Amino acid sequence: MADRRLPPLNALRAFEAAARQLSFTRAGQELHVTQAAISHQVKALEEWLGLALFRRRGRAVVLTENGQNYLTEVREGLDRLADATDRLTRRQDTGVLTVATLASFAAAWLMPRLGRFRALHPDIDVRVAASDEVIDFARDDVDLAIRYGNGLWPGLEVLPLMTEDVFPVCSPALLAGPHPLRRPEDLRHHTLLHDDMRETWRLWLLAAGVEGVDSDRGPGYNLSTLVIEAAADGQGVALARSALLQDHLSTGRLVRPFEFALPAEYAYYLVHTARAIEHPKVRAFRDWALREAGAEAGTESGDA
Repeated sequence: MADRRLPPLNALRAFEAAARQLSFTRAGQELHVTQAAISHQVKALEEWLGLALFRRRGRAVVLTENGQNYLTEVREGLDRLADATDRLTRRQDTGVLTVATLASFAAAWLMPRLGRFRALHPDIDVRVAASDEVIDFARDDVDLAIRYGNGLWPGLEVLPLMTEDVFPVCSPALLAGPHPLRRPEDLRHHTLLHDDMRETWRLWLLAAGVEGVDSDRGPGYNLSTLVIEAAADGQGVALARSALLQDHLSTGRLVRPFEFALPAEYAYYLVHTARAIEHPKVRAFRDWALREAGAEAGTESGDA
């Protein structure tokens, strides 16, 4: 890249305003600085260039020939810079919005609802970056994240999105047959399905007061969505999380054989940098997600 020899931007802005107004006083008023500050910036620019740009005639100023020629080029350059900045800012306000979240949450909660966001904001294209890795806002091209955890992420803006309960779910077929699921103790006759947090089954059984059920047995899956699909397929009983189950329960693919639920240790949060919220597209998504989660929480409360 060529080594660009450029004068200070503030000096160029002061020169352009003074040249257009033919007045240091009015240029100062336009740029919200003093007349002396404009005079100082213009003088510094003239010294940097080694050329006179103005002739002083008492309190009035007129452009030299060099000043007139330079004004044309400086004005064009400032206009192009302003246009480029405006285009970049408008792209930040609309266009692509990148949201990072867990793959299981993206598949089970976010994706089925994105059509409603699109209907409200057709000028914003949401790009979902699904990963179990914690993204770094300073390194990754992400506008906003939905994280699962304790809500402690220093240096970031964190808003609670939703809490969740943990409870067993299964195919409706398991409510009948030789060993129907009617009480938690009946789990001893069925296969337990696990995600990577196998300890959760032990905690649920302990909290429910169930004995005689081996919480370690049964197949495991590294994604919660796979556990849910295995349960819906009749392969066993999954200990599932309420945030990922709304659609399966409403369609009847899965049922809750018991009422007892264990509050989850962690919750879902909207996370972004402090500056990100200055962009309308980030605010639009944040507000929409909070409304969606709030509406579902209200529905669940009303059903209880």
